[in-house]
Amino acid sequence: MGMEKNPRRVADNEAMAIARMLKTSPQKLNLVAAMIRGKKVDKALADLTFSKKRVAGEVKKCLQSAIANAENNHGLDVDELVVVEAWVGKNITLKRGRPRARGRFGKIMKPFAEITIKVRQKGETA
Repeated sequence: MGMEKNPRRVADNEAMAIARMLKTSPQKLNLVAAMIRGKKVDKALADLTFSKKRVAGEVKKCLQSAIANAENNHGLDVDELVVVEAWVGKNITLKRGRPRARGRFGKIMKPFAEITIKVRQKGETA
């Protein structure tokens, strides 16, 4: 009599996590996302730990969340996980400004971004 169950957005051997409102531009965040795409999760975590990029810590936290989702919610083996997708999206942009000479106004844009990380168990195919 109730509503139908929501269909899963990922396959049975996948899990994902989303980090929103990251204080960086999507272009800079995409450099970090490209660094981990296609790698095993332990190698990706090591790369993020020793990266000099400021946003790498936030991406690492999101990757750890995706790993925890895979283990706890879907019962996947952590040692078999691979980062199959990591995509970046735009979020809000704060508009700020600074007075300039001759009555003009210098626009300052402060962008925010979001990242979605999807991990898959390597042993199976989907």
